[in-house]
Amino acid sequence: MASSGSQIFGDMLVDHVEFYVTDLPGKTDWYVGNFGFSVYGTTSWPDAGAVRSVGLGANDIRLVLTEALDIDHPAATYVARHGDGVADIGLRVADATAAFDEAVRRGATVVAAPSEQDGVVTATIAGFGDVAHTFVSRADGVDERVLPLLRLVADEPAAGGGLGEVDHFAVCVESGEIDATVEAYQRILDFELIFTERIAVGSQAMTTKVVQSRSGAVTLTLIEPDVTRTAGHIDEFLANHGGAGVQHMAFTAGNIVDSVGTIGSRGVEFLSTPATYYNLLRDRVELIRYTVDELKKLNILADEDHHGQLLQIFARSVHPRNTFFLELIERLGARSFGSGNIAALYQAVELQRHAERAGEAEAA
Repeated sequence: MASSGSQIFGDMLVDHVEFYVTDLPGKTDWYVGNFGFSVYGTTSWPDAGAVRSVGLGANDIRLVLTEALDIDHPAATYVARHGDGVADIGLRVADATAAFDEAVRRGATVVAAPSEQDGVVTATIAGFGDVAHTFVSRADGVDERVLPLLRLVADEPAAGGGLGEVDHFAVCVESGEIDATVEAYQRILDFELIFTERIAVGSQAMTTKVVQSRSGAVTLTLIEPDVTRTAGHIDEFLANHGGAGVQHMAFTAGNIVDSVGTIGSRGVEFLSTPATYYNLLRDRVELIRYTVDELKKLNILADEDHHGQLLQIFARSVHPRNTFFLELIERLGARSFGSGNIAALYQAVELQRHAERAGEAEAA
């Protein structure tokens, strides 16, 4: 057994992401039909009892969708408060029991003690808001998709979408909570603070702090609103979601132009970008892959940092509360998260509004 936190948490990966949902068949069809995921597992009925679940994904993306069948199950409580959303970010470690014991020793709140089934050990601690973290370790030879009560099924041929893994989670926290959240992840799970920025756009402002596992494979972009300024989309998320939670999750794409084209053709709507953004982009970023016209056609954004460039796009939320949504991102060396696009988009919108007002004045 590992004897220090750096050994216990050092090789941490995103094992799976569990969503609590209200319509399991409908949500499964949405991910399979739009993002090209395949179903690889279902709950072993009747052992699951109070819930039914489906495991689906592609490449290194593993999603578990869970619907409560009993109003007393935590999944029922979660969706009543938040609607569908991320309830558990599973963390793959070498020894789930050791990770749990060390996390609890450091002050983590216990959700579920270690248990073993069919060579899979799981143990759960509280994270932020109502989101938990389940440590997962598997005996040699056990399929990396196996979870307790999740029975593997023959994969249906996936339509594909060119997606690879989970890049990061964007987490909205209440005003005044970001520093305590950062400290907790540093203390309990040995995460590092890798990025800090205050973003002010017009009359709105927010603080972003990014914490990341020592392995670099688990990244949380924490966002806190500045409540002394005009309320914005972070404030709206917290109000509509009912507290802290995952605002969006980003999937990596090997070729974002191909992925957006494919997924968009299946009916996923991505956020549009003002044409003026791309006029400014020509002077702001010297693209190393794709052309401005290729990005403009699909509304893909581009940004860069000292390490390289990134391309990103956000899908329009289909959540009834307009909270959770998905992002696609392609990294060409960049380690940041596209904060430069916030200011660039704001500038583009203002220029477009100015041009529209000028046109209206001429027409009058």
